[in-house]
Amino acid sequence: MVYKPFELSSGEQRAGFLKMSKCVFAVSVLLAATMLSCNGRVPFGLPDQEPVLLFSSGFEGDVYLADPDDGYQYILGTDSVTGFGWPVSILGATGSSLHYIDHDNYKAVESEIQTVTGHNGTPTRALYNIEHYDLDVTQCPYEILDITNGANDLYIKFWIKIDSISLCQPDMWRTFFEWKTVDYAAGDGFRLISFVYSDQKGDPYWHWQGDAEPDKPVWEIDNREVPVPVNEWFLTEFYWHWSEGSDGRALWRVNGQIIGDHYGPTTRNSKPIDFVMLTQIYGNSNPKYQWIDDIEIWTGLPE
Repeated sequence: MVYKPFELSSGEQRAGFLKMSKCVFAVSVLLAATMLSCNGRVPFGLPDQEPVLLFSSGFEGDVYLADPDDGYQYILGTDSVTGFGWPVSILGATGSSLHYIDHDNYKAVESEIQTVTGHNGTPTRALYNIEHYDLDVTQCPYEILDITNGANDLYIKFWIKIDSISLCQPDMWRTFFEWKTVDYAAGDGFRLISFVYSDQKGDPYWHWQGDAEPDKPVWEIDNREVPVPVNEWFLTEFYWHWSEGSDGRALWRVNGQIIGDHYGPTTRNSKPIDFVMLTQIYGNSNPKYQWIDDIEIWTGLPE
């Protein structure tokens, strides 16, 4: 007996093709609607899309600081442990570097890559910043500059160790992370920023803020429950979903504990992020210093 493959009649074939075409069309409409709901961009954080590691470095191997030039200082080289190279070039950014502002010929604020005892108790190379005094707006952020894809989710984490003397006086403040959208300086954008404040007794606490101008918060969160570690390493994590609507999110955690978890706007006037201050040393509490190590940047919250 000879067996023949199962065959459909021409009418059955046409019916099957039409049914398949309808399914493909329905899926295409659903995908298009999803894309439009995300302002024309492929949304990070889809259920079937795992976060992707964009950058990782602990300053190991031949990572080094180039000589400063006109207020900017590049971190260069390839991390021998992670394989990622400096400068950071995520989200289409170019020219990322340390930026010395109001630095008094680099005497008010300085940076080094030092070998110190790390968060796991073993020697490590870390970025060291110190601000000796403040002229007006003295600071030294590592800026991820000229971002071209500033409407995407991002997750950033790193280990940091801050000194105990800078916040021992009443009503002091400092920050070590922030970002700004296009037109923030003109009063038409948005800034996300983390603070460590000290109260009238000189006790430090956390402050998480999104604002239109430094003194015009769109939203703000104080946290006095989670202790501020001083003279010891702690893990800090930042995640945001960029949105002007209720689906926006801005999460900050320290050592796994939530400092603030805002749901709602994370921009104004649909402005995309212009630059990220991946690390920052800035504030009215001087002198102050800090070490930064084991930076990771992901496309979403890796949980």
